[in-house]
Amino acid sequence: MSASPAIPYKIAVLVFLENAAGEHLLLLRAKPPNLGIWSPIGGKLETATGESPFECAVRETFEETGLRATAADFHLFAVIAEKAYEGQSHWLMFLFRCRKPLAGLPPTISEGQFGFFSRAAIDALPIPETDKTALWPIYDRYRDRFVALKADCAPGKPIAIEIEQITPAV
Repeated sequence: MSASPAIPYKIAVLVFLENAAGEHLLLLRAKPPNLGIWSPIGGKLETATGESPFECAVRETFEETGLRATAADFHLFAVIAEKAYEGQSHWLMFLFRCRKPLAGLPPTISEGQFGFFSRAAIDALPIPETDKTALWPIYDRYRDRFVALKADCAPGKPIAIEIEQITPAV
């Protein structure tokens, strides 16, 4: 059996934001990954500076939306390890729900343009397959709790998701 070629491992956050009406902010991505499809905001941790996932969530939220939030405004509701996403890289993603609502739609940025959507409307949007099969169902079920998952996203087969741990709400 020959060894598979190594692919990079990336660490990132996704931030689920809402407005006062409970609509979710999504970004129509202008760059890969997920070019031309809607997804929550987020970005890669600045590992060279030792940035924590909470610090990254605070930074990315401000950079992408202008919303000034603190770590206390965020609830970490999931960690998901995605193996071989699009066959290009592995991802360790920290999923946060921001408890501080956005006052309005942020302006378009180099990453893309924003829109607010009801939860029901999101299912009809062009979103990544992993978001459809894993991220949004995880959000729906665990957003007030905590869950750790792994997903095998290798091309050519259905995405296999396994729950590794669930922490009940306190």
